[in-house]
Amino acid sequence: MDTSRLLRTTGIVIAAAGLLLSGCTSGGPGGPRAAASYSSAPQSAAPTTVPAALRPYYEQKLSWRDCGVPGFQCATMKAPLDYAHPESGQDIELALSRRQAPGPGKRLGSLVVNPGGPGGSGIGYLQAYAGVGYPAPVRAQYDMVSFDPRGVDRSSPVQCLSGPEMDTYTQVDQTPDNAAERAELVTAFKEFAAGCKARSQRVLPHVSTVDAARDMDMLRAVLGDEKLTYVGASYGTFLGATYAELFPGRVGRLVLDGAMDPSRPALELNRDQTAGFETAFRSFAKDCAKQPDCPLGKGGPDAVAARLQEFFRKVDAQPVPSGDPARPLGESLATTGVIAALYDESAWPQLREALTAAMNGDGSSLLALADSYYEREPDGRYANLMYANAAVNCLDQPPAFSGPEAVQAAVPSFEKASPVFGAGLAWASLNCTYWPVKANGTAHPLTAKGAPPIVVVGTVRDPATPYKWAQALAQQLDSGVLLTYDGDGHTAYGRGSSCIDTAINQYLLQGTPPKDGKKCA
Repeated sequence: MDTSRLLRTTGIVIAAAGLLLSGCTSGGPGGPRAAASYSSAPQSAAPTTVPAALRPYYEQKLSWRDCGVPGFQCATMKAPLDYAHPESGQDIELALSRRQAPGPGKRLGSLVVNPGGPGGSGIGYLQAYAGVGYPAPVRAQYDMVSFDPRGVDRSSPVQCLSGPEMDTYTQVDQTPDNAAERAELVTAFKEFAAGCKARSQRVLPHVSTVDAARDMDMLRAVLGDEKLTYVGASYGTFLGATYAELFPGRVGRLVLDGAMDPSRPALELNRDQTAGFETAFRSFAKDCAKQPDCPLGKGGPDAVAARLQEFFRKVDAQPVPSGDPARPLGESLATTGVIAALYDESAWPQLREALTAAMNGDGSSLLALADSYYEREPDGRYANLMYANAAVNCLDQPPAFSGPEAVQAAVPSFEKASPVFGAGLAWASLNCTYWPVKANGTAHPLTAKGAPPIVVVGTVRDPATPYKWAQALAQQLDSGVLLTYDGDGHTAYGRGSSCIDTAINQYLLQGTPPKDGKKCA
């Protein structure tokens, strides 16, 4: 299986800026990760009229051009770097892409898509998947559009570490066993934050989810759409819900797939996500034990989990060769590789093969899974996914922990949530503690009062965005409609359920939402 599919077709959730992300679909930093944090939205909706200082931005004309990918065009949109001072003249350029509706059928406007993260490239997702892989009737009647949010990829990307530095960072032990290892992990987080400040100081204070939502309203306007039609996956659901909170009167048809709960603080989110990965692993374990090639043996999920934990302990003590002498497969990279494959149940055969090889002394396949998670290229370059992820998360919400002592105290509760991944995901939550820019958001419910029906999609055994988050978001939104997929994997739309696809297609094409509480197998 192509490992890139893991991070392109499901929607990206990445960790609360930890070393090891808990990514989604598109993507994560070095060992296991924690859940994404959230930015605060204002207490009241934005005015319906555009402020005078923003009119030049809202009235700008896009110049679309060929961008080297057949069927797609690209453009650049200007936005104020600081929405609090748009008159300052400091701009940020945002990269856009579209695939125009070919028909047949009436053109319905633009459908903006976001893959999640934060830090996932909307343009990459559009051109590699959504613009060619979304259901044909939807692509026929909508211009498929996306953008790289500020700080991401082609839009003034946040930069933090060089490729070799990132290689080192991803190998730091995320389950420290003593004071020296704890100090090494803290130093890694501090150096990561310092690198971001040194390379990206201009943009770091201005990459919050609220900023991105305001950019999205500007995009709606310059595309010529009165209302926003949008499909957001994973973290993209938080971006979409934030948009609806800010601009309820400009909401068209919104699909929030693999939903996040904006009311939960970072610590609770991270612990919830830890339990989500445990749920996903146990589904994998049950299936693995039935297969003749399961490297973790037979028996129930507890027995399979115990063997995986023993494997992690062995590679923690003695990493196995991976084909790259500078990057043997230790516990952090091995854990990341396993987590990457849990996003999509179609990757389970590949995970069995990778674990079999690693247990026999060849860590190359499991390392490839970890690299797909980090978006590391074969030449050693990294996409800026992990950097943007940290920058947005650490701005959106205060850190989960005040320091390593607080993490140590919380490890038992994380291990209760997941005996396999708990300790690593707890320590991964420490990164924002050392961030150079103070958070400007807090966790709170989003209601989007006055918005038309918004479809919230939850997958029962989603590893990265637990199902209860979708239930919570649908309840918070005044017009939330919950659509449930009783299945495995991260997100649901376009992943094989004709029931889910039919319900969402009908909503996008005809404006008719599914019945609240509808369930699909």
